[in-house]
Amino acid sequence: MIAIIDYGAGNIKSLQFGLTNVGLESRLTTDPDVIRQSDGIILPGVGAFRDAMDALINLNLDGVLKEEAANNKPLLGICLGMQLLYETSYEDGEWYGLGLLHGEIGRINDSVKVPHMGWNTLHHHTNSALLNDIPENTYVYFVHSYALKTYNPDELVSSASYGGTVPAIVQKDNLIGMQFHPEKSGTMGLQLLKNFGAMLS
Repeated sequence: MIAIIDYGAGNIKSLQFGLTNVGLESRLTTDPDVIRQSDGIILPGVGAFRDAMDALINLNLDGVLKEEAANNKPLLGICLGMQLLYETSYEDGEWYGLGLLHGEIGRINDSVKVPHMGWNTLHHHTNSALLNDIPENTYVYFVHSYALKTYNPDELVSSASYGGTVPAIVQKDNLIGMQFHPEKSGTMGLQLLKNFGAMLS
Protein backbone atom coordinates (compact mmCIF):
# COMPACT_ATOMS: atom_id res chain seq x y z
CA MET A 1 0.00 0.00 0.00
CA ILE A 2 1.19 3.51 -0.88
CA ALA A 3 0.41 6.26 1.61
CA ILE A 4 -0.54 9.51 -0.15
CA ILE A 5 0.03 12.38 2.25
CA ASP A 6 -3.32 14.22 2.36
CA TYR A 7 -2.32 17.58 3.84
CA GLY A 8 -4.54 19.85 1.77
CA ALA A 9 -2.06 20.66 -1.00
CA GLY A 10 -4.17 20.15 -4.09
CA ASN A 11 -6.56 17.74 -5.76
CA ILE A 12 -5.05 14.26 -5.44
CA LYS A 13 -7.95 12.17 -6.69
CA SER A 14 -6.35 11.96 -10.14
CA LEU A 15 -3.16 10.64 -8.54
CA GLN A 16 -5.07 7.96 -6.66
CA PHE A 17 -6.93 7.04 -9.85
CA GLY A 18 -3.64 6.77 -11.74
CA LEU A 19 -2.15 4.45 -9.13
CA THR A 20 -5.26 2.25 -9.22
CA ASN A 21 -5.00 2.19 -13.03
CA VAL A 22 -1.55 0.54 -12.81
CA GLY A 23 -2.56 -1.89 -10.06
CA LEU A 24 -1.14 -0.02 -7.07
CA GLU A 25 -3.16 0.22 -3.88
CA SER A 26 -3.08 3.61 -2.20
CA ARG A 27 -4.62 5.40 0.75
CA LEU A 28 -5.04 9.11 1.46
CA THR A 29 -3.86 9.69 4.99
CA THR A 30 -2.36 11.95 7.62
CA ASP A 31 -2.12 9.12 10.16
CA PRO A 32 1.50 8.48 11.19
CA ASP A 33 0.75 4.82 11.90
CA VAL A 34 -0.67 4.28 8.39
CA ILE A 35 2.37 6.03 6.91
CA ARG A 36 4.72 3.80 8.92
CA GLN A 37 2.85 0.66 7.83
CA SER A 38 2.89 1.61 4.14
CA ASP A 39 5.25 0.15 1.54
CA GLY A 40 5.91 3.56 0.02
CA ILE A 41 4.94 7.22 0.36
CA ILE A 42 3.86 9.86 -2.13
CA LEU A 43 4.06 13.53 -1.14
CA PRO A 44 1.96 15.47 -3.67
CA GLY A 45 1.48 19.20 -3.76
CA VAL A 46 0.42 22.34 -5.54
CA GLY A 47 0.46 25.86 -4.14
CA ALA A 48 2.92 27.75 -1.97
CA PHE A 49 6.01 26.18 -0.40
CA ARG A 50 5.62 27.92 2.97
CA ASP A 51 1.94 26.96 3.34
CA ALA A 52 2.70 23.35 2.49
CA MET A 53 5.55 23.10 5.01
CA ASP A 54 3.42 24.76 7.67
CA ALA A 55 0.68 22.19 7.03
CA LEU A 56 3.11 19.27 7.33
CA ILE A 57 4.55 20.67 10.57
CA ASN A 58 1.13 21.40 12.06
CA LEU A 59 0.08 17.81 11.33
CA ASN A 60 3.34 16.53 12.88
CA LEU A 61 4.16 14.81 9.59
CA ASP A 62 7.57 16.36 8.92
CA GLY A 63 9.23 14.11 11.51
CA VAL A 64 7.41 11.00 10.27
CA LEU A 65 8.52 11.64 6.68
CA LYS A 66 12.14 12.12 7.78
CA GLU A 67 11.97 8.97 9.90
CA GLU A 68 10.54 6.83 7.08
CA ALA A 69 13.01 8.25 4.56
CA ALA A 70 15.84 7.31 6.92
CA ASN A 71 14.38 3.78 7.03
CA ASN A 72 14.88 3.56 3.25
CA LYS A 73 11.17 3.57 2.46
CA PRO A 74 10.54 4.73 -1.15
CA LEU A 75 9.31 8.33 -1.06
CA LEU A 76 8.11 10.16 -4.17
CA GLY A 77 7.57 13.92 -4.14
CA ILE A 78 5.44 15.29 -6.98
CA CYS A 79 5.55 18.94 -8.16
CA LEU A 80 5.63 21.04 -4.95
CA GLY A 81 6.11 17.75 -3.11
CA MET A 82 9.46 17.32 -4.89
CA GLN A 83 10.52 20.83 -3.85
CA LEU A 84 9.62 20.13 -0.22
CA LEU A 85 12.24 17.36 -0.15
CA TYR A 86 14.97 20.00 -0.42
CA GLU A 87 16.59 22.34 2.10
CA THR A 88 15.49 25.83 1.09
CA SER A 89 12.98 27.63 -1.12
CA TYR A 90 13.12 31.30 -2.09
CA GLU A 91 9.43 31.52 -2.97
CA ASP A 92 8.23 34.85 -1.50
CA GLY A 93 10.93 34.79 1.15
CA GLU A 94 13.31 32.14 2.43
CA TRP A 95 11.79 28.95 3.82
CA TYR A 96 13.17 25.66 5.05
CA GLY A 97 11.98 22.38 3.57
CA LEU A 98 12.36 18.82 4.81
CA GLY A 99 16.08 18.84 4.03
CA LEU A 100 16.12 15.24 2.83
CA LEU A 101 18.02 16.31 -0.30
CA HIS A 102 20.62 19.05 -0.71
CA GLY A 103 19.53 21.93 -2.90
CA GLU A 104 17.59 25.15 -3.28
CA ILE A 105 14.39 26.16 -5.06
CA GLY A 106 14.12 29.42 -7.01
CA ARG A 107 11.89 31.15 -9.52
CA ILE A 108 12.01 30.09 -13.16
CA ASN A 109 14.03 32.41 -15.40
CA ASP A 110 11.95 35.42 -16.52
CA SER A 111 13.21 35.02 -20.09
CA VAL A 112 10.28 32.62 -20.55
CA LYS A 113 6.60 32.79 -19.63
CA VAL A 114 5.96 31.95 -15.98
CA PRO A 115 4.39 29.68 -14.87
CA HIS A 116 5.83 26.84 -16.92
CA MET A 117 2.51 25.28 -17.86
CA GLY A 118 1.92 22.51 -20.37
CA TRP A 119 3.70 19.64 -22.06
CA ASN A 120 7.49 19.46 -22.29
CA THR A 121 9.98 16.73 -23.15
CA LEU A 122 12.32 14.80 -20.88
CA HIS A 123 16.04 14.45 -21.51
CA HIS A 124 17.50 11.50 -19.62
CA HIS A 125 20.80 11.67 -17.74
CA THR A 126 21.00 8.21 -16.13
CA ASN A 127 19.82 4.64 -16.58
CA SER A 128 17.58 4.65 -13.51
CA ALA A 129 14.98 1.90 -13.26
CA LEU A 130 12.49 4.76 -12.96
CA LEU A 131 12.95 5.24 -16.70
CA ASN A 132 12.03 1.68 -17.71
CA ASP A 133 9.92 1.98 -20.90
CA ILE A 134 10.22 5.79 -20.82
CA PRO A 135 11.92 6.82 -24.09
CA GLU A 136 14.04 9.93 -24.57
CA ASN A 137 11.92 13.01 -25.42
CA THR A 138 8.83 11.65 -23.66
CA TYR A 139 6.24 14.40 -23.12
CA VAL A 140 5.05 15.09 -19.56
CA TYR A 141 2.83 17.80 -18.07
CA PHE A 142 4.27 20.65 -15.98
CA VAL A 143 2.59 23.40 -13.93
CA HIS A 144 5.04 25.40 -11.80
CA SER A 145 6.66 28.81 -11.31
CA TYR A 146 9.57 27.63 -9.14
CA ALA A 147 12.12 24.91 -9.80
CA LEU A 148 15.22 23.28 -8.39
CA LYS A 149 18.18 25.62 -8.96
CA THR A 150 21.06 24.05 -7.01
CA TYR A 151 21.38 20.30 -6.61
CA ASN A 152 23.75 17.35 -6.79
CA PRO A 153 24.13 16.62 -10.52
CA ASP A 154 24.63 12.93 -9.73
CA GLU A 155 21.01 12.85 -8.55
CA LEU A 156 19.57 14.26 -11.80
CA VAL A 157 17.67 11.53 -13.67
CA SER A 158 15.85 13.62 -16.29
CA SER A 159 15.51 17.28 -17.16
CA ALA A 160 13.41 19.55 -19.34
CA SER A 161 14.46 22.76 -21.05
CA TYR A 162 12.55 25.92 -20.16
CA GLY A 163 14.52 29.12 -19.67
CA GLY A 164 17.46 26.83 -18.88
CA THR A 165 17.64 23.36 -17.40
CA VAL A 166 14.64 22.34 -15.29
CA PRO A 167 15.37 19.25 -13.16
CA ALA A 168 12.35 17.06 -13.90
CA ILE A 169 13.20 13.77 -12.14
CA VAL A 170 15.70 13.41 -9.32
CA GLN A 171 16.66 10.37 -7.30
CA LYS A 172 18.91 9.64 -4.35
CA ASP A 173 18.48 6.02 -3.31
CA ASN A 174 14.88 5.73 -2.01
CA LEU A 175 14.11 9.44 -2.46
CA ILE A 176 12.55 10.51 -5.76
CA GLY A 177 11.18 13.79 -7.05
CA MET A 178 9.14 14.54 -10.18
CA GLN A 179 8.62 18.23 -10.92
CA PHE A 180 5.84 17.45 -13.41
CA HIS A 181 2.55 15.65 -12.75
CA PRO A 182 2.81 11.98 -13.79
CA GLU A 183 -0.89 11.49 -13.04
CA LYS A 184 -1.68 14.12 -15.72
CA SER A 185 0.93 12.90 -18.23
CA GLY A 186 -1.01 10.19 -20.04
CA THR A 187 0.36 6.71 -20.69
CA MET A 188 3.97 7.66 -19.97
CA GLY A 189 3.01 9.25 -16.66
CA LEU A 190 1.23 6.07 -15.62
CA GLN A 191 4.33 4.09 -16.60
CA LEU A 192 6.42 6.31 -14.31
CA LEU A 193 4.03 5.61 -11.42
CA LYS A 194 4.26 1.90 -12.25
CA ASN A 195 8.06 2.13 -12.19
CA PHE A 196 7.89 3.76 -8.75
CA GLY A 197 5.61 0.93 -7.64
CA ALA A 198 8.25 -1.57 -8.72
CA MET A 199 10.57 -0.13 -6.05
CA LEU A 200 8.21 -1.13 -3.24
CA SER A 201 9.08 -4.18 -1.19
